[in-house]
Amino acid sequence: MQDLQLAPLPLILVFACITGLLVGSFLNVLILRLPARMKYSWRQECEEFLGKEASTGDEPPGIILPGSHCPVCKNPIKPWHNIPVISYLLLRGKCHTCKTSISPRYPIIELLSGLLTLYAVIHFGVTAQALAAIVLVWALIALTFIDIDEQLLPDSITLPLVWLGLLINSQSLFASPVDAIYGTVFAYLVLWSIYHLFRLITGK
Repeated sequence: MQDLQLAPLPLILVFACITGLLVGSFLNVLILRLPARMKYSWRQECEEFLGKEASTGDEPPGIILPGSHCPVCKNPIKPWHNIPVISYLLLRGKCHTCKTSISPRYPIIELLSGLLTLYAVIHFGVTAQALAAIVLVWALIALTFIDIDEQLLPDSITLPLVWLGLLINSQSLFASPVDAIYGTVFAYLVLWSIYHLFRLITGK
C-alpha cells in the first residue's frame, strides 16, 4: 500500500478505474451465473430430499469457467471482443458472430463499477478505507442486479460481507466495533421484517 501511495496520483486513478472496469466485466458474469447455479443446486437438493432421480438438465456454467459466450449463437467471446465498455462500442452493441444485440446493461455495470471504484480512491485516497469501500461497492453492484433479476440476495455474497464488515471495523476503520455490531443487527432485523411483511401481505 505504501508503494502505491508513492505513485503519481493520475496513474493511481487510471489504475483504479481500469481495475473497476475489469471487475465490472466479471460482475456481469457473476450476476448471470451465480443465481443459475444456485437454482440448479436447490433443484438437485430437493430431488434428493424427495427421493427422486436427479434431473438430467444441463448443469449451468461455473462462475469462472467456461469463458463467456454469446447466449444465442454460443460462440465463445474472444478476449479482444470482451474489453469492458470499449468492445461494446466498437461492436455497436452486437455479437461479432451472429450480430445479435447485446444488452446495454453489460457496459453500464462495467462503467458503474469503474466510476465507483475511481470515486472511492478519490474520496478515501490510497488507504485501507478505500480498499474496503471498493470491495463493498463491487459486492453491492452484484447484489443489486441479482436482486433486480431474481429477487434474492445470495448468502455467498451477503454473509462474507457481514463478517468482513465486522472484521474491518474491529479496528474502527469506519465505525467503532460496538456501532458495527449494532448496525449489523439493525440491518438484519430490517431485512427480516421486510421478508416476513412480504409473506404476510402476499401469502407467498
